[in-house]
Amino acid sequence: MAASKKTSFHRELLSQMVTLSTSAFGLAAALAWNETIQQTVKDFIEPSLPGSGILSRFIYAILVTMLGVLVTFQLSCLASRWGIKK
Repeated sequence: MAASKKTSFHRELLSQMVTLSTSAFGLAAALAWNETIQQTVKDFIEPSLPGSGILSRFIYAILVTMLGVLVTFQLSCLASRWGIKK
């Protein structure tokens, strides 16, 4: 293999490893937030509204959606400021 092909391969390999590890840590963080938000809804919303099983699930879904939109928006703004194209 030529030197430029080896370098290209190593760069691509490193790029894929960074993508994979970032995704793995993102999944771990998402699962941690998932449990935290579920427990918060269970501890604070359900006792206030007895029999609110489906309502508390909607509140949970809305909170997760809002958090996802906020994080995505902030990361997009940061990437734009740094000149990173999507």
